[in-house]
Amino acid sequence: MERTARAFWLREPGAGEIRTVELAAPGPDDVLVRTRYSAVSRGSETLVFRGGVPPGQHARMRAPFQEGEFPGPVKYGYLNVGVVEHGPPGLRGRTVFCLYPHQTRFVVPASAVTPVPEDVPPARAVLAGTVETAVNAAWDAAPLVGDRIAVVGAGMVGGAVAAVLAGIPGVRVELVDLDPERARVAAALGVDFAVPGDARDGCDLVVHTSATGAGLARSLELLADEGEVLELSWYGDRQVTVPLGASFHAGRLAVRASQVGAVAPARRGRHSHAQRLALAMRLLADPRYDALIGGECRFDELPGTLRRLADGEPPGGGVRVVYQQE
Repeated sequence: MERTARAFWLREPGAGEIRTVELAAPGPDDVLVRTRYSAVSRGSETLVFRGGVPPGQHARMRAPFQEGEFPGPVKYGYLNVGVVEHGPPGLRGRTVFCLYPHQTRFVVPASAVTPVPEDVPPARAVLAGTVETAVNAAWDAAPLVGDRIAVVGAGMVGGAVAAVLAGIPGVRVELVDLDPERARVAAALGVDFAVPGDARDGCDLVVHTSATGAGLARSLELLADEGEVLELSWYGDRQVTVPLGASFHAGRLAVRASQVGAVAPARRGRHSHAQRLALAMRLLADPRYDALIGGECRFDELPGTLRRLADGEPPGGGVRVVYQQE
């Protein structure tokens, strides 16, 4: 078997590179996967790229198969789809998803991969980790039939949350973003769209994903009395001011965190991480989720692509990384 691969590493904050890495020999319970696609999770990966992980959060921010340490050198990422070239007979030749960084080939325990169903295209399956985040958020939020819901921030995570919540009978879901071009994403997902100034208030639930103080403030403004903001944004080392004046106390408003690292408490006793990921994979049979990918790049272009994403360009959804078939 090929004993080397190429991997994306953050050499230091703001500077990435492609390195040749050695592959371990797979054991009887391991798989060797050849990557077909990976995807950039803009929020966490651009934060890592610019060196924005606070020292006290280094352990919590580790990806499952991360190598190196923050702020760098570090190999980081967790949205990867490939084909099993070596492993147990039931997996050999199967397309699988793995929470692995950007690398052309890799060896992991067979238990770390999730088979991609036949009705889910591999190029869409890279969203499994993102949709898993949305599933966990829905479990945390526990919306009710007929709720009025806003999702502030129309990136990859916000779009996935809107798509999941739109499946609840009778709900009104409005995707809110500064960029009016994101209205096309909302239309593809089957939800409403508004720029922040035009968003409808009186919401029972607002899910915030924009990772900006202005987005969090607007989320609170959109709530009805006794409504709740579910905060999915990861701010890293950025300080955020939360406006707790105005109607916050009189309206008995709430802000609560949701984070995919642990299964939501409401389901923790009955669903494992693997079951949650398998559910997300089944949801990806729906072609609406294709709207969450805003562009593509080749693997060799990844250092420059991440540098531009960290600088805020181009705006939009996630970026899918395409690997040359070797």
